[in-house]
Amino acid sequence: MVIAFSIYSKIPVPQFEWKEEDMKYMVCFFPWIGAVIGICLYLWHIFCKAWEVGGLCYTLIGAAIPLLITGGFHVDGFMDTMDAFHSYQPKERKLEILKDSHIGAFSVIMLVLYGMIYLGAFSEIKDTRFLGIVCCGFFLSRCLSGIGIVSFQTAKKDGMLVTFADSAQKKTVKVSLYLQTVLCVAFMLMQSVFAGILVAAAAFGAFGYYYWRTKKEIGGITGDTAGYFVVICEGSMVVIAALMNILA
Repeated sequence: MVIAFSIYSKIPVPQFEWKEEDMKYMVCFFPWIGAVIGICLYLWHIFCKAWEVGGLCYTLIGAAIPLLITGGFHVDGFMDTMDAFHSYQPKERKLEILKDSHIGAFSVIMLVLYGMIYLGAFSEIKDTRFLGIVCCGFFLSRCLSGIGIVSFQTAKKDGMLVTFADSAQKKTVKVSLYLQTVLCVAFMLMQSVFAGILVAAAAFGAFGYYYWRTKKEIGGITGDTAGYFVVICEGSMVVIAALMNILA
């Protein structure tokens, strides 16, 4: 748990020397960072309703909460992936671009586009039920990302994601993540059955697209594409939740 929070969040945790045996079950705790995000976002929503905070402040800070907790870890992967996918180069060159720390034009363009869509959608989520579903979505996106880490073919033979995948006790991790996924979806359905089904469907649809796109573009997943998935999965859920709030 400490390793998961140390890597995937900015939440202070005890520091120690990592050993391979310590990482066997690390992926099991990856979704818990999403739980922290969801709780903080829900509390922000309650605060804004109680104190009648303006819509612009509610939207901008609500969108900033995941970035503040994760330090933009997954957004970095999203930007690198956008540069690689939009380069239209051979697989080997795309993998080189993923490792390049420089920011390309397409990563900026796609991040701005994503940000505008996300902010516009999030600003429409005013019903506490639908906000609760979105909060669960931060947990669900990480459950699915973790399942991908221990299930999908990797595009490279080295890297952080390969280390985590190889070190994981895959059978136990999969069972844990499947169980957490089921419980998360059940909680989403408790908020609103119809909206919960559609938002969960958006998450699973993004998961299927992630598998297809990464296999097509680079032959598998990497640490950067795992971050890319978390971003597009959460964005998809926010958009569907916003549509449900508008139509409700």
